[in-house]
Amino acid sequence: MNGWPIAPDAVSTHQVEGSTASVALRDGAVATVLLHVARRWHYEIAPLDTGQGGGISGHTAHRTIAADYESNYLSGTALCLHPGAYPLGGSEELWPHHELIVRDILLDCEGTVVWGGDLDPVKPSHFHIAAGPDSEALAHVAERLSPQPGVERTRGAGAVRDPAHPSRRVKARRLERAQNN
Repeated sequence: MNGWPIAPDAVSTHQVEGSTASVALRDGAVATVLLHVARRWHYEIAPLDTGQGGGISGHTAHRTIAADYESNYLSGTALCLHPGAYPLGGSEELWPHHELIVRDILLDCEGTVVWGGDLDPVKPSHFHIAAGPDSEALAHVAERLSPQPGVERTRGAGAVRDPAHPSRRVKARRLERAQNN
């Protein structure tokens, strides 16, 4: 659905920084960006390594999907965070302060990631890469979010940040409108 080919050889298992959780994702920029999403969720919403809520899932070879956007799991360009707690079409929603954090995470990703809470049917646990394989924007975001050896984090999960800061909220709302139109 997002233009990425199914290439099982391009997928490997990646550790979610700060946790014992791991997930199969497409290597390179895709993994860097989606691991940022997972890391922030783990630190700021709920731990991914406790087994509660279904943990984390990514690449699959199972071709049975319930929504078109779930085909992105086949290419390793999607992940699901606590899928048992937030299933496809389920009635469970994120708490408002958790949705605020998700909007802030999407802002970090500069439009290269789509959230299942904005899709139809709704799946608040789902995130996928919205940019295509040749996207310069995705490469740029991945470079910015990539952990640098020996460099202390000043942004992202584990760093002091206020997703409710008015300037971040304005930018997050602008991105939400752009992605939902």
